[in-house]
Amino acid sequence: MSSDSVSYREPLRAPRLTRPVSAVAHRIRTRPELFGVLGIAAILNLWGLSTNGWANTFYSAAVRSMAGSWHDFLFASLDKTGLMTVDKPPLALWVQALSVRIFGFHSLSILVPEAVMGVASAGLVYDLVRRYFGRPAGFAAGIVLALTPITVAISRHNNPDQLLILCCVAALWFAVRALQDGRTRWLVWCGLCVGLGFETKMAVALFVVPGIALAYLWVAPRGRLAALRQLSIGGAVMAVVGLAWPVLVTLTPAADRPWISGTTDNSIWSLIFNYNGLGRVTGQAGAPGAIGGGGGGGSAFGGATGVFRLLQSGLGDQAGWLIGFAIVAGVGLLVVSRLRRTDPRTGWLIAVGGAFGVSAIVFSFASGIFHPYYVSFLAPFTAALAGAGVGMILRGGLTARILAPCALAAGIACELVVLGNLGGALSWAKPLVIALAGVAAVVLAIGLSRRVRAIALAVGLAALLAAPATWAAETLGHPTSSTFPSGGPASASMGGFGGAGGGSGGGGGGHRGFRFGGGAAGGPPGAGAGTGAGAGAASSSGGAGVGGQVQSLFGPGSSSTGSTAGAGRGGFAGRGGFGGAGGAGGAGGAGGAGGMFGGDTASLNAAVAYAKAHGGGTIGVESQSSAAAAIVSSDANVAGLGGFSGRESSVTASWIAMEVKAGRLRWVMTDGSAQGGAGGGFAGPGDSRQGSAAALAVVAKACKAVTFTSSGSKVTMYDCQGKSSAILATAAKS
Repeated sequence: MSSDSVSYREPLRAPRLTRPVSAVAHRIRTRPELFGVLGIAAILNLWGLSTNGWANTFYSAAVRSMAGSWHDFLFASLDKTGLMTVDKPPLALWVQALSVRIFGFHSLSILVPEAVMGVASAGLVYDLVRRYFGRPAGFAAGIVLALTPITVAISRHNNPDQLLILCCVAALWFAVRALQDGRTRWLVWCGLCVGLGFETKMAVALFVVPGIALAYLWVAPRGRLAALRQLSIGGAVMAVVGLAWPVLVTLTPAADRPWISGTTDNSIWSLIFNYNGLGRVTGQAGAPGAIGGGGGGGSAFGGATGVFRLLQSGLGDQAGWLIGFAIVAGVGLLVVSRLRRTDPRTGWLIAVGGAFGVSAIVFSFASGIFHPYYVSFLAPFTAALAGAGVGMILRGGLTARILAPCALAAGIACELVVLGNLGGALSWAKPLVIALAGVAAVVLAIGLSRRVRAIALAVGLAALLAAPATWAAETLGHPTSSTFPSGGPASASMGGFGGAGGGSGGGGGGHRGFRFGGGAAGGPPGAGAGTGAGAGAASSSGGAGVGGQVQSLFGPGSSSTGSTAGAGRGGFAGRGGFGGAGGAGGAGGAGGAGGMFGGDTASLNAAVAYAKAHGGGTIGVESQSSAAAAIVSSDANVAGLGGFSGRESSVTASWIAMEVKAGRLRWVMTDGSAQGGAGGGFAGPGDSRQGSAAALAVVAKACKAVTFTSSGSKVTMYDCQGKSSAILATAAKS
């Protein structure tokens, strides 16, 4: 080698797996505002997370069963024997069950993945907006999402909604990437994410599809024919991924898999199209308008339907704070872009605005079962539109001078409506919003320097975000409701069913008034009647609820042990009340008189002990919620045969006989045998569902009754060992 030669050594490259991590770290270093978004979301989602205990015991029980058996894991079985699935697809529970397999069955093993998903969603919303409207706009969008109260609540909970949100936001993110460069691979990833969203919570994941498809067809980066071909490929991927599990369930013989919860025919397609599909929108049994309050046209727990539904109490305080600002921003973007294909903002608006529009319209007019926490799905699209509005305002010009005061004025109006429905809570926010946001709107209309505009806009947005940020922060101070998570203080938990119900001393029971049957006005705080340790706080105001008609409703609360049962009278009377954190019911008591949606905790515990002492075997009860409480607390071999509340699933006597013959079911315990009353779980006004009552009545005739004493009360259950033929014969005579 000559002296002039130079030895060359190729620089070492980072391992392939570390490159994405390095890229993310680089972006955080160069974009401190992204670090701020992720940091705020992480604090709100993770701080004191163990306070929530098992959160929704229904899903925690399923995770415990799924983590112990790959068969139960595959089919999302609630019980360890694999008799009955949960009423949702399995993806979210798969994530939690895998975490439990790695870290053990602990509340944080279940909840931390959800919190991390919430942080990731905020980061994706930031980048979704930043790409088209700049870093300040992305920061605004991420902060709006992170500070939305229901976003915090759902990120600290084990309901499947947070994974659904992450999948759908990711789908939009990939879609706008496709709009930027026209590459098919982005639409493939988009279809994959929508399919995963479908495997998380079925049809609601499809709400983002119309906007994405229309946006890509309209912009067509490589021409309309190419756009159709690319969308077909993405759609095929979506269908394959989304239908993989339903097809697997369909192809598996009924004898080799659990019964599909929420159905009367054991068909996954009934669950998709009816119970979790069109039934939620057009109305379904078990969703009477009376439960929603607000007179006719309501739906279960969602209040009266209509244009202003999303601002009503229980919905507006969860995700409606900036809806007005977001809508005006979207309209402003429509005017500015004029939907020109050459304007890159056009495709973004159609995709994101389409997701917002479809979700808002369906949620506003859905007359089936509609829980307030469903609006968490709307939150990221609201945040993205609000961020886009910030970006357009900061660019200045005549458009910004018109858009800024209009958007802030709409934001002020919506926020005042939301605050007006809180029964006096956050009263300090009204003058703050009117003064600061109003002054900011005037300053922005004048059209001063860019720096002054930025300061004025920051002040206006800070004023609009002060109340929801406070509501979001107060979510950390108490456990969320076990079944119905909501943001805000404990008194807001499960609140606001009745639209503009009364506050303190108002027309319904509970904080902000529950119009669940006309409680006495001005009644005293809910007085707890539960027994045992772990009493929750009494309701802050309100009269008695509907009394004995609402028995055993929402019994087990969500304490740090996951086993408290409410027995309060505030809001809803009767056994069960609203327990746990005491948000809406009376005091909670561990192992109280009433189990969730039917069932008696003490009697069920005694039945479990009796079964273990007499040969073991699975105990079938009517309500999956009652079974869930026993599974979480003691890993009991209990299965719910009537669906979530005991009224959603209608198993047949022949199916029970098959399971008895196979040795998967031995004992059966009905509400009637446990409590001396009619079975079927909780029934609201107009709810004619019978659950599996007919099949269980056959069991009661064909199987051997076993009676024993528990806490001074007689308990009866039925031993069906060797009785499969008798069950079939009895059913044939019925």
